[in-house]
Amino acid sequence: MLAGYTWFLFSVFCIITARTNEHPSPQRYLPLAPDEETRNVNKRFQQIMQGSSADVTWPQALKLKSEKINVKEEIAKLNTSYVHQSSWPETNIHLGSVTAVSFDKDGNVVIFHRVDRVWDQDTFDNANIFQQKRKGPIINSTVLAFDRQSGKLVYEWGRKLFYMPHGLTVDHENNVWVTDVALHQVFKFGPAGSNDKPLMILGTAFTPGNGNSKFCKPTSIAVLENGDFFVADGYCNARILKYAPNGEMINKWGQNSFAGDSYEFAPKNFFAIPHALTLVPEQELICTADRENGRVQCFFWVNGTFHSQYHNQIIGDRLFSMDYTPANGGQLVIVNGPTAELGMNPNHYNEVRGYIMNMKTKDVVSKFGPYNNSQFENPHDVAVTKDGNEIYVAELNPTRIHKFVHTTAANTASMSVSKKPTATTGVGPEYEIAKAAFKTTNATNENTTLPNKAGRHPSGTAILVASLMLLFTLFTFGLALLIARRRKRGCLPFGVKNRRHAWDFPAKSEGFKLGGLLLDRSKHNGFEKLNQNASDEENETTTTSILTSAQFA
Repeated sequence: MLAGYTWFLFSVFCIITARTNEHPSPQRYLPLAPDEETRNVNKRFQQIMQGSSADVTWPQALKLKSEKINVKEEIAKLNTSYVHQSSWPETNIHLGSVTAVSFDKDGNVVIFHRVDRVWDQDTFDNANIFQQKRKGPIINSTVLAFDRQSGKLVYEWGRKLFYMPHGLTVDHENNVWVTDVALHQVFKFGPAGSNDKPLMILGTAFTPGNGNSKFCKPTSIAVLENGDFFVADGYCNARILKYAPNGEMINKWGQNSFAGDSYEFAPKNFFAIPHALTLVPEQELICTADRENGRVQCFFWVNGTFHSQYHNQIIGDRLFSMDYTPANGGQLVIVNGPTAELGMNPNHYNEVRGYIMNMKTKDVVSKFGPYNNSQFENPHDVAVTKDGNEIYVAELNPTRIHKFVHTTAANTASMSVSKKPTATTGVGPEYEIAKAAFKTTNATNENTTLPNKAGRHPSGTAILVASLMLLFTLFTFGLALLIARRRKRGCLPFGVKNRRHAWDFPAKSEGFKLGGLLLDRSKHNGFEKLNQNASDEENETTTTSILTSAQFA
């Protein structure tokens, strides 16, 4: 009897234990003891940035059983829904590493770039202290605004203010918010920088910290219409903070810990570099790109409560940025990054592209990339217009800002828009998209900022040359028709009696003969097609799949 009772208690205990662990948390990033976290978290971060995997014992978690797919095949199946605009922006604008992109109220594309600064392994020490302070702030303009249609520079600002630019967003009042990872600060400026005088500064210059008034390499900002704003305190603290319009902290959440394996679902509220922020107004969500977790996490912006997460094997395990558009029921526009050695399956296939994810189904529905849908090398940020028709991608290296237009909008533009010669670049026709969401109203700033590059009317000489060329073309065409008709009748041009074929001509050149030019089809198979694949870039080297040869982000 006693043995049966003991067996019953043991069975009940096993059942309770099984129920408790029925849905085990497949943790990729495990909580650590405070002393262990203090010792290891910064070392782990440095290894992730450098692509090293030695010296640290990585806590392991139970692997999530998920259906594996052939990533290469699935990517190949995706449609390409956006067309790259290779001639945008102006080619005479020199850019450094482009770290962020947003839109101002006039619809201009506003970017943040580092000019001549590069973040490498020597930029910070192990305590996250900036090591190049002696260089002083960046001398040239770090914030540039381009017209969305023409690609012309509209205005610029941000001289002698920043040391290592990172995040930028423009709010509904046209205020500009930026983060500087070297200064460990967040700045608020008025429209177009308002004479480079900040309206608000949060954090202590060159002093990393984790309190309510300090940051450690903050990455991004998002602003609500009521003035509340969020800061992704990204590289060291791995947290999100919510502030009132006056800069008083309201709430914060997030935990930081690194592990060595990748899982489809990491624990909620754990971040491995919250790298970018975007808002989903319809659901009142604030979403972050959880970079080294390869996912997007979304939270209710009222109190920071977890709502949902978005991950797909097609995108991979590193997700650098995303932006939201309500188009097609709500979509996330995502850019991933090159594969790191640490915590990754070396056989995992990865393509660095832009991807469109349906927020309802969490399916990746399309892809896009530069230069005939090739891959990016180091994309860092992305912005999409509200209607979803235009996407802009900031890239660290090569130093570019890319423009993509949805295929439906591109087709509309090609039917309804005239081609205009580009007086400043000479690249080719500019395509103006019909019914654009915004119109540029900064003509005054454009005229004062840039040299006068207005197009000139053709001179009398140009008209004369064009007329002569037209006459010559008509004469040549008429002569060719005459020769063809005489040959058809069995006659030879100019009284020649012996009919000759193209393959009968001697190898030695007999000088220029118009008849020979028309008949020598072995040498001239019609008109040669002109090369229209002009690029703004020089030949680029093949992308490596590790971070040791890439810039830090």
